[in-house]
Amino acid sequence: MVRAFIMVKTAAGKSEELLSAIRDEDGVEEAHIVAGKYDIIVEAVGQEVYDVMQSVATGIRNMGGVADTRTYICLE
Repeated sequence: MVRAFIMVKTAAGKSEELLSAIRDEDGVEEAHIVAGKYDIIVEAVGQEVYDVMQSVATGIRNMGGVADTRTYICLE
């Protein structure tokens, strides 16, 4: 099992709308609006790194209102 954290920067006023859509994505375990450089932090899981990167990270990146993402794969 691979676990990753995805940081999401949203367009102004889009965080709450995107939070709901992100939580509905397959592979997303948790998602929260946060204060800081990014607006939403997502905890995602998949069987392989490819699963997390292709399905979850790409799916989120392609959502309308997402300005930027950063994906951090857990090494432990």
